[in-house]
Amino acid sequence: MVGEEKMSLRNRLSKSGENPEQDQAQRNVSDTQSNGHITMKQLIAKKRQLAAEAEELKPLFLKEVGCHFDDFVTNLIEKSASLDNGGCALTTFSILDEMKNNHRAKDLRAPPEQGKIFIARRSLLDELFEVDHIRTIYHMFIALLIIFILSTLVVDYIDEGRLVLEFNLLAYAFGKLPTVIWTWWAMFLSTLSIPYFLFQRWAHGYSKTSHPLVYSLIHGVFFLVFQLGILGFIPTYVVLAYTLPPASRFIVILEQIRMIMKAHSFVRENVPRVLNAAKEKSSRVPVPTVNQYLYFLFAPTLIYRDSYPRTPTVRWSYVAVQFLQVFGCLFYVYYIFERLCAPLFRNIKQEPFSARVLVLCVFNSILPGVLMLFLTFFAFLHCWLNAFAEMLRFGDRMFYKDWWNSTSYSNYYRTWNVVVHDWLYYYAYKDLLWFFSKRFRSAAMLAVFALSAVVHEYALAVCLSYFYPVLFVLFMFFGMAFNFIVNDSRKRPIWNIMVWASLFLGHGVILCFYSQEWYARQHCPLKNPTFLDYVRPRSWTCQYVF
Repeated sequence: MVGEEKMSLRNRLSKSGENPEQDQAQRNVSDTQSNGHITMKQLIAKKRQLAAEAEELKPLFLKEVGCHFDDFVTNLIEKSASLDNGGCALTTFSILDEMKNNHRAKDLRAPPEQGKIFIARRSLLDELFEVDHIRTIYHMFIALLIIFILSTLVVDYIDEGRLVLEFNLLAYAFGKLPTVIWTWWAMFLSTLSIPYFLFQRWAHGYSKTSHPLVYSLIHGVFFLVFQLGILGFIPTYVVLAYTLPPASRFIVILEQIRMIMKAHSFVRENVPRVLNAAKEKSSRVPVPTVNQYLYFLFAPTLIYRDSYPRTPTVRWSYVAVQFLQVFGCLFYVYYIFERLCAPLFRNIKQEPFSARVLVLCVFNSILPGVLMLFLTFFAFLHCWLNAFAEMLRFGDRMFYKDWWNSTSYSNYYRTWNVVVHDWLYYYAYKDLLWFFSKRFRSAAMLAVFALSAVVHEYALAVCLSYFYPVLFVLFMFFGMAFNFIVNDSRKRPIWNIMVWASLFLGHGVILCFYSQEWYARQHCPLKNPTFLDYVRPRSWTCQYVF
């Protein structure tokens, strides 16, 4: 591939010699120079000719340099990581020699027994925003936000005769914040104390007990009771009992899921170390310090390590910019709902449920759905995680990869949310393969999809106060089917278009169905709802209630 590009580059360089018109122009200029005179017209023509040749060579040159640079850096990272894990000494020249025979390296991933390797690196968007062409796209989104604000102000002025600056939707969505705060503190303190105490007690007593299996089972049951009974049940009960509004519910439920995954990672990473120490009859029990566990609870990763790559200083201006962008995205979502979603769904009771209404709703929901996809990605996976990474001097900022270039759904799932994907890969997929057998790869993948789909649907059901498994069906059936059908063997650009088209349609379906159900339950309340009323779609029969 690189050789073909080199030949193409040489052909382009020699192209001017094959063009008789250009040769004639050069001879004319030479003749004029020999006579001691150069006209302005000839000089401009020569400049235009050189500029055209440079523009032709520019993309080829950048592509070739970029390919070499990517190969070099990827191999350098892999070899430096192997040094940390007992590899032999290397030089830059040995890496360059290996590059001649290696294809472009795949994602950096250590062997299963070593787990994820953390290295200091920036987030991809931070690097891309240094390119003016990419930053212009960011400016376009800001301009669109300004248009939404102006549109809302103008419509309010026309309807009300005055400027109305009210944020009733935001105030409602984030209501009852004191309840959210004390619930979070209770979850955090219990996650900080109980898993650490149980693990420390088990680790110090494991080598001393005469029944290590029974001793481990007892502590494992206590840990499972904490995960499911305390951290799994109590926050859900608080959310439902105190009837928190949707955004406040999302804060509690997402933090609940995050802390469950953090506690599991802490125990999962440290239990093998204690078992190895007991097997080697070491006098030192490898129990992490409280400070190490506390740092992990706030670090923007779900994979526990005693230490992580750290940056030398904290850029507080960078932290402030990231939090400002998070708040900007919240207002962006507010205006999307106010200008694009609310007018579409508020009058649901005026039209009977039909296939025509549903199809129109889906296609009208694609634009706001895609905008919210971009905003959710940018606000959380980039701004929020980078803000905490900067405050904690956390060095590895690869929270996502270039998912927008995906030509397969398997690559999209790996690159969209690297933080969650790493947890599922190492603690669900790899552990299932280890426990059963490597022959059951498809079954392990199916189990991971099922786990992810159930957790997503659980969060939506609790936060929206109804069970409507649209996301579960899309994720568990269509998403899993696309993962096997549109796999990594698809590399042509047409597959990237197909991935984007399906993402657009999928988010339109999700926004349409869940919004229709939400407004139907507002317009068609039931006096004494039963359990079946929470799982039966109200949007299908809402028009008959009135």
